[in-house]
Amino acid sequence: MNIKCVEIMSEKFLEGKGALITGGASGFGKSVAHAFSERGADLVLVDINETLLEETSREVEKSTGRKVIPITCDVSDSKCVKKMVDDAFKELENVFILFNNAGIATTYGVDILRVGEKAWDKTMNINLKGQWLVDKFTGRKMNRQKFEPLRGKIIHNSSHYGIVLSPFVPLYSISKAGIIALNKLIAKTLAPFITSNAIAPGFHVTGMYGHREDIMLQVMSDGDVKTPLNRIGTIKDVVDLILFLGSEKSDFITGHCFTVDGGITEAGVPSHKLDVEI
Repeated sequence: MNIKCVEIMSEKFLEGKGALITGGASGFGKSVAHAFSERGADLVLVDINETLLEETSREVEKSTGRKVIPITCDVSDSKCVKKMVDDAFKELENVFILFNNAGIATTYGVDILRVGEKAWDKTMNINLKGQWLVDKFTGRKMNRQKFEPLRGKIIHNSSHYGIVLSPFVPLYSISKAGIIALNKLIAKTLAPFITSNAIAPGFHVTGMYGHREDIMLQVMSDGDVKTPLNRIGTIKDVVDLILFLGSEKSDFITGHCFTVDGGITEAGVPSHKLDVEI
């Protein structure tokens, strides 16, 4: 492995820096919390599930010895988000990295003309409006920080479904496509002092699939998905990419969406099918 890559994975490159992670109680958020704190960052973890959030915060703090502050917040509520961000900057000396990660999937197998309005509103409010609100309130404060050459970094969690839209999860797909657009606008707005990038994970065993590999494999089968690299994704695959985006090695990258899906989006069979003969 390249020596520089080894440094990103092991060195305390986040010493003296704070990180704010939404959706931090489980899944990618929890794993990134461990990774950031192991590399020296103090954390604010945000989630709607207060019990799980408290448990994760204690676990990360105990295993790494870093400061971990849990804040319960509904990211679709602007007043709640504003207070959460204000509290985060009070608790930490700075917020150098925002991992904007909170999201849900509300329906599966219901086409776009049959989904209900409540499901639409809930998905868009949490997945897209939520990331916009967190960007809005965090970005303003982050842009006043004194770090050089960059004042901060924002990382959005989108999905390969935001690139290759799936009729099996239409609301999720639309919300994640919106995040990719949001990321580009944030990158333009906060340049040249803050970078903004997005990740687009593929199929990884997370809460979206009830943490069950069999359910995820069934979803892949429903969409006739084949992965060029011939394995399912791991949480580590995503964490390694986020560590790179949170490090100085990515300082000249902004506005991009990085797929981490084993090649499905770029080279494989897209995660959808049409019921036609040809």
